[in-house]
Amino acid sequence: MVNVLVTGGAGFIGSNFVRYALETHPDWHVTTLDKLTYAGRLENLAGILDDPRHRFVRGDIADRDVAAPLVTESEIVLNFAAETHVDRSILDAGAFITTDVYGTFVLLEAARQAPHLKRFVQISTDEVYGSVAEGASRETDELRPRNPYSASKAGADRLAYSYWATYRVPVIITRASNNYGPYQFPEKVIPLFITNAIDGLPLPLYGDGLNVRDWLHVRDHGRALDLLIDRAESGEVYNIGGGNEIRNIDLTRRILQLLGRSETLIRPVPDRPGHDRRYCLDTTRLRSLGWTPAADFADGLAETVAWYENRGDWWRPIKQQDAAFREYYDVQYGRRLAESHKSA
Repeated sequence: MVNVLVTGGAGFIGSNFVRYALETHPDWHVTTLDKLTYAGRLENLAGILDDPRHRFVRGDIADRDVAAPLVTESEIVLNFAAETHVDRSILDAGAFITTDVYGTFVLLEAARQAPHLKRFVQISTDEVYGSVAEGASRETDELRPRNPYSASKAGADRLAYSYWATYRVPVIITRASNNYGPYQFPEKVIPLFITNAIDGLPLPLYGDGLNVRDWLHVRDHGRALDLLIDRAESGEVYNIGGGNEIRNIDLTRRILQLLGRSETLIRPVPDRPGHDRRYCLDTTRLRSLGWTPAADFADGLAETVAWYENRGDWWRPIKQQDAAFREYYDVQYGRRLAESHKSA
């Protein structure tokens, strides 16, 4: 058996990768490490918690006593663990520095002592490049993060590289575009807008809605990581993009069309500070290794909308019963929606 550690494996991307790994690699034993904050949920691992090839450990990557022994016993480590939401980082940056930077440091310190480690994958983001007016970001481009979240990810990204350059830890860094798919916490735009629309609630669209994002299905992300574990060159960065650029307003309209809801639910609200206008990735390096995205965006979005329509048992408790989520939503959108209503 190959021992694989997935940190943040009860979150959106991490849990989808754990499922993919167990389905694809019968010779892998996967350990999921997650501290189960608001977005890391055991419900995301339903059906695999009792798999004999899977072990769940509750803990924090910033806790050396918990994390280091798990790294030491592993041959492959994938670090998904992070605070990830830009809006939350603007409200409170401290948790992002602790988890995204210091937590990564703890893992890397353990990795340089790990006797069997063959690959350490640091999951980064396209947001480290900052806003891209035209063209596409290449792996060698300057990093220009513009919010505390992307800055914390850029710090972890470069820290991971330094452990390859200094200690020859077999690190690779991946920078993916916006992911979508099942089990995404409903604070992010696609699940938030789907679930709001299902319930006939306004969809708070930032600014003029012309910000552009490239969308990557979470399973295609997993496929790319799987390939890179095998074929990547240590010390290198690999962009992972879906090639599906779309303006936020057009994405919103597609969601409403799929649900048969009126565009009157769209509520333009005051923009968030430092809102990057456009992200776009050059994926030539990854594609040269043989990867292309499998999911068609129209089909993938329709499947995602259908998943949330059918899984109210998963998201309704979050949105309707979780006091912390309600408080966050009111802080983030309450005033904006009120102001938008007055100006309408």
